[in-house]
Amino acid sequence: MTPEELANVIRHALISAASEQTISLNEADIPQVVKVERPRNRDHGDWATNVAMQLAKKAGMAPRDFAQVLAGMLVEHDGIDSVDIAGPGFINIRLGAASAGQLAQTIVDEGASYGMNQTMAGTHINLEYVSANPTGPVHLGGARWAAVGDSLARLMVASGAQVTREYYFNDHGSQIDRFSRSLYARAMGQEAPEDGYGGQYIAEIADQVRADAAQAGDADPVTLPEEDAVEVFRARGVELMFAQIKERLHDFRSDFDVFFHEDSLHESGAVSRAIERLRERGEVFDEDGAVWLRTTTYGDDKDRVLIKSDGQAAYFAGDVAYYLDKRQRGADVAIYLLGADHHGYIGRMMAMCEAFGDTPGDNMQILIGQMVNLVKNGQPVRMSKRAGTIVTLDDLVEAVGVDAARYSLVRVSMDSNVDIDLDLLTQHTNENPVYYVQYAHARTRNVARNAAEHGVRREDGFDPSQLNTSADAELLGALAQFPAQIAQAAQLREPHRVARYLESLAATYHAWYGVNRVTPRGDDPVDAGHVARLWLNDAVTQVLATGLGLLGVAAPERM
Repeated sequence: MTPEELANVIRHALISAASEQTISLNEADIPQVVKVERPRNRDHGDWATNVAMQLAKKAGMAPRDFAQVLAGMLVEHDGIDSVDIAGPGFINIRLGAASAGQLAQTIVDEGASYGMNQTMAGTHINLEYVSANPTGPVHLGGARWAAVGDSLARLMVASGAQVTREYYFNDHGSQIDRFSRSLYARAMGQEAPEDGYGGQYIAEIADQVRADAAQAGDADPVTLPEEDAVEVFRARGVELMFAQIKERLHDFRSDFDVFFHEDSLHESGAVSRAIERLRERGEVFDEDGAVWLRTTTYGDDKDRVLIKSDGQAAYFAGDVAYYLDKRQRGADVAIYLLGADHHGYIGRMMAMCEAFGDTPGDNMQILIGQMVNLVKNGQPVRMSKRAGTIVTLDDLVEAVGVDAARYSLVRVSMDSNVDIDLDLLTQHTNENPVYYVQYAHARTRNVARNAAEHGVRREDGFDPSQLNTSADAELLGALAQFPAQIAQAAQLREPHRVARYLESLAATYHAWYGVNRVTPRGDDPVDAGHVARLWLNDAVTQVLATGLGLLGVAAPERM
């Protein structure tokens, strides 16, 4: 019996009690989902609920009296062994071995669909992440968002949402100008502009622009007048840089549905249309020759310029048009994953959302991520060999591989700084968290191979009552929590919860492996217990593989 099935049993008992007037409740008072949890002290049972304390007042009863009535009904259920009442009205439930053990077959039969849910069904989410400017390689902060954003998208899809993964391509600003002039300076053998970009990658791209021109039969850009040359380096250099970014992200298993160009907002008139929409709503005013959005109405510390007095659009005007565009493309929720340096943007963005008549925190959600630091030999790694001034995604992947890089970036809450120890992540020890989880999966596959060699086969049937040891119960309880972990991680936007769950499951499995056998000893015959535990072993295989897949991490067959 899964926690969800037990919750339904409890709910139906409540409905029956209300119908029979054993408890004075209206069916409308009974929650659609009854919460069940693992008790902290496992001596208290397999599962616990506080529903009696939630509903007792409405029923005009003391919580313990309410719990007593409900417990009497639950204990009659075939899959429940015992029901106890603790404290002010907690109901502790112990399942029968057969009822608890049936979960192993459920997981194996459902395969990769076990844990999937519909808690976010009917919601279209536009999830924007990374969105690094195409002026250099993806840095560590962008790498964190690639891992977190992609994992979050997978979790929300697993919870029934329609998700558009989006990358905002900032190709309309001064940074692109500085990038273009840096390429030109490098090609001319000059020092980069004071506010320009350095690093080996600038030389590589500048050389490629010139090589492409030669191959196409065009003039070498360095022979052109400076402004013409800079424009060549801008057009082709940005294209090359962005192609490289997309390739690196793809190799990092982070792909996007939409690459949205900021320039298109200005070229298509979207900025003007968004401002006009806000003006119609009475949120825009003109002052000192500029056009302003009255964001102070919605809690911002000052009003924001949309069109400057020289007629040029302010950067914020692009943000306004972009949000409206997302909503017009069908997004119910626009989620932005931003770095710590964007914390100051939250107030104006939420005010803009409300100015459009939307609900901040609902239609617009902004997640702020903290810094990533690399450590090697106990010392910070500060510079990239290729980028010069920053540590990049490439540097991290080269050092530890995609699996360890993604896992280490996801397993820490995004609102916390994360220190990545390169020495630890290259070790094949239990202290390395990604190795620990992947090794658990590889161990389950090795157990299955050994079982086949010893003639233990799932096809020989399944007797769930054979899963009767305390280690079996612990492992089944851990597996039962997987669906709730997925739903919670998606709802709270916290994919690190899945990583920590997998580490806990791996620990429980390793402990189970140490005390239970799937294969017989010596010449002993295969019995129903061996077969049942093969089912349980393979259930762990499935949950570990699914969980790692949701984080974009491989589940190896052997290690």
